Amino acid sequence: MSDNIVEELRWRGMVQDIMPGTEEQLTKESTAAYIGFDPTADSLHIGSLVPIILLVHLKKYGHKPYALVGGATGMIGDPSGKSEDRNLLDEAALEKNVAGIKRVLSRFLDFNSTASTAPVLVNNYDWMKDFSFIAFARDIGKRITVNYMMAKDSVKKRFSGEGEGMSFTEFTYQLIQGYDFYYLWKNNNVLLQMGGSDQWGNITTGTELIRRMGGESAKAFAMTCPLITKADGSKFGKSEGGNIWLDADKTSPYKFYQFWLNTADADAERYIKIFTFLGKDEIDKIIAEHNEAPHLRVLQRRLAEEVTTFVHSKEDLENAIAASDILFGKSTSEDLKKLSNEQFLEIFEGVPQATVSKADVAGGLSMIDALSGKTGFLASNGEARRELKANAVSVNKDKVQEEYKITEADLINGKFVLIGKGKKNNYILIAE
Repeated sequence: MSDNIVEELRWRGMVQDIMPGTEEQLTKESTAAYIGFDPTADSLHIGSLVPIILLVHLKKYGHKPYALVGGATGMIGDPSGKSEDRNLLDEAALEKNVAGIKRVLSRFLDFNSTASTAPVLVNNYDWMKDFSFIAFARDIGKRITVNYMMAKDSVKKRFSGEGEGMSFTEFTYQLIQGYDFYYLWKNNNVLLQMGGSDQWGNITTGTELIRRMGGESAKAFAMTCPLITKADGSKFGKSEGGNIWLDADKTSPYKFYQFWLNTADADAERYIKIFTFLGKDEIDKIIAEHNEAPHLRVLQRRLAEEVTTFVHSKEDLENAIAASDILFGKSTSEDLKKLSNEQFLEIFEGVPQATVSKADVAGGLSMIDALSGKTGFLASNGEARRELKANAVSVNKDKVQEEYKITEADLINGKFVLIGKGKKNNYILIAE
């Protein structure tokens, strides 16, 4: 690890724009820096992992990280990167979302620490709620010209025909975010704001406001990281089921692990630098090992292991690997019987299912009925017999012959039976 956080972030591919003097400031002394999180949901998804990791890097390098939850700005909506107004949330929904985000951030940053560089969690609603419209327009609004605000890319795009233009509500967003920076600079000596590259305009409005309100000698700095993309141009952080969340009740550790495991080679090489804290030498070694035998997916496995442990836990990682082995690797009926109902259904999501009565199972269900007669998994009884004769059928991972009967002893959690045909075909029998 170098002594220079900017140098560290650069080789990781995490620096897009940086204001002159920022690197010198961060090398010179411990500096307070903040990143904002808008409460658009009651959790955060992996799109928020980069700012979280930036805050963790700040802490590792002896700086003081501030995480700002936008209770006030969340009521307005950030126009950056959007083509139309966002639906406004009511106060109850906003309160729930703010609490959810605080809970997620607290897993990565110890806000209860008493160290001098302990992370701090703030909510801009606390200083915006008593601000009257007239006072804000008079004291803050007069400092920044409309010309200055209109020159920002996030505003220009909306005025040049993308969507239906921009409401006055959203137009004020950059001014409020700018004031957040000024407030934290004045009251908490926060000198740096960081964020995604789409935030550069909003962040520099803050540095400009500090200069205009704090005097020519006022120091404030800005740094952004690139927005994460996939090599094929598709959006990062989405799967077929939607967002990949950082909460286990929204995206299970198994699905989370699978997301990283399925990363394309070109992306995995970038992601392991951005989303893990492994050092340069170790990452170079992993990439070299991967390139020697790409089919072993060494890079993706290490990436998935590191990120799953960071976001969830070592135990969750081990369970996710065990679940993956059940679906894709060699496992036994004992491994299957350790799974909960939720885990079982999640691992075999999308696998053909059929229901039989518990009475059928209690009396001993023939393999022909299990494969065809009562389930329709295979097209005919004749096909079922052929597969059984070819020794291609398994019950709960154990190979069986035609004379085998499925009984209650085969039921996983008293309910499920996993039938396999060949290496790739699975079927789930549900006894009800």
